[in-house]
Formats: sequence, C-alpha cells, structure tokens
Amino acid sequence: MAEAKTHNNSNKPRPRVLMYLAIQVITHSTIVSVICFIAGIVALLLLPVLAKNTYISENALMPGSATNMLSTHDVAEANKLVKDLTDLKLRSNGSPIESRKLIAQYMLGLDAEVTYHNFYPQLNQFHPLHFFTSPDSSIISKNISCASIGINTVGIIRAPRGDGKEAIVLVTPYNPKKVVLGEALSLGVAYSVFSLLSRVTWLAKDIIWLVADSQYGEYSSVSAWLREYQAPQFHRVVVNSETCNESSTIEGKLYSGFRRAGTIAAALVVKVAEDGNHFDDSLNIYAEASNGQMPNLDLINIVNYLAVHKQHLRIKVSKMWSLLGSKWLNTLGVFLECIGQYARRLNPQWKFGIPANEYVEGTATLASSMYYQGLGVPTGPHGAFRDYQVDAITVEISPKVSPTKMNRHIDFIFRGGRLIEGVVRSINNLLEKFHQSFFLYLLTSPSKFVSVGVYMIPFALLGAPLPIVAASLYIFSSKTTPQAPVASEVDFSLESWKWINSAKKVFVIHLWGVAVSLLPYFLCRIPGLTPTNNLTVWGSFAVLSLVILFSMLGYPTSVAVPSEAEKREWANLKSVTLSATFVGLSLMSVINFATAEIGALLIVPFCLMARPLMLDIQARSMRTLLLATCNLALGFIAFPPSAFLLLKSAFDSSGGYNISDYWNWMESLWAWNSATYLYIGIVHLPCWALCIHILFHPS
Repeated sequence: MAEAKTHNNSNKPRPRVLMYLAIQVITHSTIVSVICFIAGIVALLLLPVLAKNTYISENALMPGSATNMLSTHDVAEANKLVKDLTDLKLRSNGSPIESRKLIAQYMLGLDAEVTYHNFYPQLNQFHPLHFFTSPDSSIISKNISCASIGINTVGIIRAPRGDGKEAIVLVTPYNPKKVVLGEALSLGVAYSVFSLLSRVTWLAKDIIWLVADSQYGEYSSVSAWLREYQAPQFHRVVVNSETCNESSTIEGKLYSGFRRAGTIAAALVVKVAEDGNHFDDSLNIYAEASNGQMPNLDLINIVNYLAVHKQHLRIKVSKMWSLLGSKWLNTLGVFLECIGQYARRLNPQWKFGIPANEYVEGTATLASSMYYQGLGVPTGPHGAFRDYQVDAITVEISPKVSPTKMNRHIDFIFRGGRLIEGVVRSINNLLEKFHQSFFLYLLTSPSKFVSVGVYMIPFALLGAPLPIVAASLYIFSSKTTPQAPVASEVDFSLESWKWINSAKKVFVIHLWGVAVSLLPYFLCRIPGLTPTNNLTVWGSFAVLSLVILFSMLGYPTSVAVPSEAEKREWANLKSVTLSATFVGLSLMSVINFATAEIGALLIVPFCLMARPLMLDIQARSMRTLLLATCNLALGFIAFPPSAFLLLKSAFDSSGGYNISDYWNWMESLWAWNSATYLYIGIVHLPCWALCIHILFHPS
C-alpha cells in the first residue's frame, strides 16, 4: 500500500514554475505595480549616471588624421563674397535676383555645375492622410507669381576620384529678400570649403552646395529640392517661366533643368548665429528630425571631435535651462555623488556616480533631447534629409561677439571652414553609409549618450504594471464574490464573456478619439476663426460627443443601490482600458520612443490608480479620501491641455501662457506630420476619458 501511495504521489503533475510565478505576480499586483513604477522613475533619474562616453565606431572616418588644406586664398575669396553680399544690401537697386546672380557667378568661377531650382510655397494645412509621408507637392499656394516663387541656387563639383554614385551635400539657408550678416558669413564659410574642394585630387564623392532660399522657411526650401532630387516630378506647374527666368543674363555657363549627383551619403547644414556668445566661439549641434529620428551618432562624434580637438570650439547642445537651477535636482545630484564616492571606497573599480553639477547638466540635456524627440518636429532643415534616411545635422557657429561687431571675419571664416573641411574629408573616406554606430540614443552632453538598451529600461518598468493589473482585475471581475483573488482559487477558464461589453466601450471611445483628431481638418477650412475660437469649437465637440457616447453605451445614471454585477463592471472596464493603454504605448514606442516614455509618465499613474470615487467616499477614511484626491489630481495632470500648460510652465520661463497656445501647438504637430499628434488623439485622450468614466462610476 505504501508503495502504491508513493507511486500515485510521483504521478501527480508538478506545478510549472513560470505559471506559479505568474500567479504570484497577479495575486500581489498592487505591490508589484508600485515597485515597478517607482523603479521606473528611479531608472529614469539614473540615466545621466549611466551615460557612456561617445566614440568613433567607424575606423574609416579617421577624423583629424589629415592636414588641413584650406588656404588663405580660399578664405580671402570667401570674405570677398561676404563683402559683396553686404554691399549689395546697401544699394538702392539691390534685389533678390542680383544676390542669386552674385552667388551663381562665384560658383561658376570654380568651374562648378550651377543650376537654379524653382519651388512653390507649401500650404500649411492639416490633412489626415499626410502623416508618415512627405508633403504633397501638388499642394501649392493660389495666385502664384514670380515674386512668390522660391529659387534655390545649386552648385555641383564632380569628384575626380569618384564614379558619380555618391555625394555629400552642404546646405546654407539664405534669404535674398532680407540679407543679414550671419547668413552672409555662413555662405562665406561654405564657399571657402567649396573653393578648396573644387581643386583637390583626393575627393571621391561629389559635392553639392545648396544655397536654400529661406524666405518661406529653411525646411521648406531644402525639402522641396530634396523631394525633386529623390523623386522627380514629371507634371509640374509652370508659371510664366520666361518672365521669371531673369537669371538667364548671368555670364557663364548656367545649366538648365535639374542637375543631380550620386546618392547622398550625408548632409551638413551650416549656419552662423546672429547673436554673440559673449564667452568664446562655440558650436551648436541640432540633430533631431521628424518623429524622433536621429542621425547616426558617428556623424555627431566627428563634428564634436574636430571642433574640440582641432578648432578649440565649445560644443553645445540644447538644454532645459529651467532645470539647471532646480534645488531638488541639485540635491539629488549631491546625493548620487556621495553614493558614488562611497562605492569607490568599497571598490575602486566601481565607477558609479558623477559630480553633482555634471549630473544636473546631464539631466537638463537629457530632458531636452527627450522633449525634442518626443515632440516629433525637426529642429532644423536637416530633418528633410532624415525623411529619406540620409544622415544630416545642423551646425550653428556662434561667434564670441555679434557678427555686426566682428572685426575678424577672415579668422572666423578660416576657423569654420577648416571644421567643415575636416567633416567632409571624414565622410569622403567612407566606403558605405553610416551604419556602425547608434541610431537610437539620447544625449546627456555633446560627448555622452544613453543608448536604446539603457533608456528602454525605464519605459519597460513604467509599462509593466499595466498588463499585470489588467490580468488581476479580469480575474476579480470574473469571480462570483468581490474578494481579492487567491492563487489557489484562480480559475483561468473563460466562464464569462462579460468583458466583451467593456471591450465595446473601449473600442467606441477610441473611435471617438479618431473623430476628435480629424475635426481640425474641417476647422482649418473655416475662414476667420482665431486659435481660441478653434479650440473652443474643438473642445465643445469633444465633450458633447463624449457625453452622448457614454449615454448610448449605457452609462449608469440611477442613484439606486447597484448590484454586485454593476459593482464589478468598473473592474472589467479598467482591465480592458489598461490593456488598450499598454498596446497603444507599445505601438508608439516603435514609432517614437521618447513620446511613449513621456506618455507613460503622464497616463500610467492615472490608469493604475483610477477607481470609482464613490467607493472612497463611502469608506470615509483618511486613506480613501487621500486616494480620491490623488485620482482627481492625476486626472487633471493627465488631461492633454493641462499637461501641456504644466510642462510649458515648467520648462519655459518666458511666461505669458494662454489656453490658445494648446491649439497652436497641435497645429504645429499636424503641420509637421508628427506622430505625437496621433498618439495624443488616438491613445492618450481616449484612455484618459475611460479613466474619468471609471472615476465617476456609481459603484
């Protein structure tokens, strides 16, 4: 008998370890979610500490290995171009055509292939089908005249050692109707390099110098030329081409039609700031493109290396300046510095912790990098290249004093020209496209970065509680008694399909979010509406349609005592809402990781804590009243307009905030086809509305 009993016990199936762990996690979902969310916040604050030093991944780049060849003759000719452009501004009969002719003549003097590219100003109008695509080239302004046509000046140098299959693009934005000294100096810097490259023998890639007509915006002119370069238009709108072609009087050979070189390997936008830096000559780097796209990190690294070690320029990237004076951030930096010192005493090989001031600056830079990536709007004309998967950045040289007060134009052009020469020479060494280094990263300083393998950890920790709590609530709503689930009592059989009603509600509310997101398409067609009027109509439609939808979906309005099934209905609805939020954040992380991370910080706490206020009011305890207050506060913070105003007041010290600023911000998002707009309307806003519905559920 004993042997039989032992044999029966041995045949009893053992519980699976993963299943047992899953049951334990779901059973203690509250504790697990709190731990995960706090760990996510801590991991996010530790990102500046975990940042690594940048390095050149592609050995073929070899920045600074060759001696600079830029001569004083090149710089003198470039300075002459600057003087001619500034003198042209002082003439009474000076016109945009004359400045274009002047630039073209200088290009022709270097035996370059010079052409003009005509483009038409794009309408800044919202269209739902333009997301994730380039703007429709057929959308142009009405009543086009010669004066309203933009004209880019393009010069091409064919590489003596190349086969015409690759090219490097230099871009200098220039407004011929309003000549400023900073733009003239940027043209001088680019011309000095263009002059050098026209006679060197080591050039293996064609050089394209694009003088972008920025009277309708820097991005618009570059995007129009690049769209024609990558995808030629065979059906153009031609407007009085004979009368508009006043440039045909230029002496020398001017090519007609659109000229091309090889596949664009990289692009560099060169600008000179109008204001002085007051400390020393510095270099600002702008890298963010649409929907959080970034160029290959090696491109930033070679600019950083050459500027610091060769030209002795201070490198700057954008920062959230309001964080630099934050007391709590300075306190946290001192605390982490003390922990790092203590860790090094225990083991000198432990390299944890950084100085407090470096931590504060790294956090401010990280916040700025995450903000501009999450915004999804390009920070310069380089973003047009990134739309075609071409690595490009904007470098803005800031002189020590204002260009109008500068007496050393030649020295400034010489210094900037040598920097651009070194970057072009490094890219010229490449035998293939940039691919060795990172494409997904956040900058904490010009020489430190956080890779995707590190900054995805906070997002994973912030989002992990959503499916865990959703599973726990589903089990709770499936039980016949409203007791907390116990591991031994968990039944995973689909005994009830009541969740379908909640799924229908969630689906309909997300369709409501789609309708709210499409409404600006019709509002933009109504003339004479101010941003405040647009926002009022938009908000009124959203609120009214939401109330109608909830009433049609069976929103309980009775004040009678609800049944047990009605009491558990909110748990079922919250379970599906959490699942939808998790799916939406996960999908957004594929498109724009920074948007998903910022969105998780705002919406995840509200989703996890949302529960009917009636339950907390009936309990009448200090804990439940505090919980209800927290829910209302989180609901206010997670509401998109209030979140926008709070973030703007925290990061923008200019003041003077207006509720109409939210409409202007939304308008800028859809004008740039930013996926952040879709996230706010289709994921964030519906989840917020469902959580508000749960708060006021009469349970």
